[in-house]
Amino acid sequence: MSTIASPPGVQILGPIRPGYERVLTHEALSFVAALARQFTARIEESLEARVARQLRFDRGELPDFLEETAGVREGDWKVAPLPADILDRRVEITGPIDRKMIINALNSGASVFMADCEDATSPTWDNEVQGQLNLCDAVRRTITFDDAASGKSYKLNEKTAVLFMRPRGLHLWEKHIKVDGKFIPGSLFDFGLYFFHNAKEALARGTGPYFYLPKLESHREARIWNDVFVYAQKALEIPRGSIKATVLIETLPATFELNEILWELRDHSAGLNCGRWDYIFSFIKKMHASPTFVMPDRGQVSMDKAFLRAYSLLVIQTCHRRGVHAMGGMAAVIPIKGDDAANDEAMAKVRADKLREVSDGHDGTWVAHPGLVPLAMAIFDEHMKGPNQIERLREDVAIGRHDLLRVHEGTRSEQGLRHNIRIGVQYIEAWLRGVGCVPLYNLMEDAATAEISRAQVWQWIAHRAPLADGSVVDAARFKVTLADELSVIEREVGHDRFTKGRFPEAAELFERMSLSPSFAEFLTVPAYEQLLGNEKNL
Repeated sequence: MSTIASPPGVQILGPIRPGYERVLTHEALSFVAALARQFTARIEESLEARVARQLRFDRGELPDFLEETAGVREGDWKVAPLPADILDRRVEITGPIDRKMIINALNSGASVFMADCEDATSPTWDNEVQGQLNLCDAVRRTITFDDAASGKSYKLNEKTAVLFMRPRGLHLWEKHIKVDGKFIPGSLFDFGLYFFHNAKEALARGTGPYFYLPKLESHREARIWNDVFVYAQKALEIPRGSIKATVLIETLPATFELNEILWELRDHSAGLNCGRWDYIFSFIKKMHASPTFVMPDRGQVSMDKAFLRAYSLLVIQTCHRRGVHAMGGMAAVIPIKGDDAANDEAMAKVRADKLREVSDGHDGTWVAHPGLVPLAMAIFDEHMKGPNQIERLREDVAIGRHDLLRVHEGTRSEQGLRHNIRIGVQYIEAWLRGVGCVPLYNLMEDAATAEISRAQVWQWIAHRAPLADGSVVDAARFKVTLADELSVIEREVGHDRFTKGRFPEAAELFERMSLSPSFAEFLTVPAYEQLLGNEKNL
């Protein structure tokens, strides 16, 4: 282990491994500490505001458009012009921040790669710091990787995707660093280190410091981020507006404040994105107290119907009115090897999804696997001849509060219950081992998967929602089913892998969250505490 000289008031609790001093410099940590001192209190206030609003929802209040910001919604304004290198974003790929994944994603042929410090990364200290090192090398195009297992060597192609970075959400903390005796927001740690080391370098190379912002719930939270951007650019003497950020619309309240979010970030906005998986989770979470909003099986909650269809159309209409991109959602499918029929069926669903997006007016889409880039690219190339279709204003769209709250029709099943348990437990188990992006049953899953799974199970139990056969799921039945599914998982992964993994911990956490008397805001918050405990035991 190495040591570094921390700035006054900064305490590093994580180990300093060889190379970490490259990013954990005195100057970079001073910058992060300054961000923490300036903005932590405001972030804490925003989290308290979330709690207060949730209590109102629990008492029966429904989300609605804000009266006090009607002028912003009705006003005739646009966001600042976009840089040339992000005018065409027709296919974007996302993934974690390990070296091999970064190289493969940048080389994938996609327009943009979003390096994910959030849902696709388990926030161990080593993952976060090594990820920052990897991103520094990626920006400078020096990143390489030698795979000892396969003997393959990886390096960047001449032409690569444009790099965006997604820091952690405002609700997540970095507990390996204290500033003035207090832990700091993970969002400020991730953003601060990346921006400090890479903003000027990116601009010098003809691109810029580009970000995705996750899980915002209001325009006031967008204002915090905008103020962070203004502060950071001034501190490093970088022109205001150099930062561009796309906001993921993955919470129900944010959909009622789309114009307001763009307005707050208007000097720094790169549009909005339909974060569909987290959005489903947020819909369940925000409306969890009401039996009116109980969902059918996850597989029946599709983008072409009900609240998901309404929200995607509203995102397109709002973004295009404001002169900026409306990005489509994730295709999480992984190409299926060894089963041509199953693969053909999966690819047909992806084609239909991407055709819907481009036909509706989305300016680009997301995929989770490099193998899907050519498929998505071909569909957007055929149907979107320009770099984007922002000029399609979709004035024919009329979406109201009722549309945004319409629940999918469908059924609940024993199979759906078992699928939720099996997916949720396996993802949590991987996350507790430090792996945040997991291929499961031909889909690439991230933290939203486990959140949907435990939220849906909680909702079915809490409201005694009948399954298709008329039976209901109670705590006793859930525990029996959980035990059954653990046996299934053991058979699938093998006894040796099962016994060496963290499946008991994962199952205990999934059970605790699913059966809790009150609905927990995020699974990753208690899971992070377990992750910290696991690190200490290494």
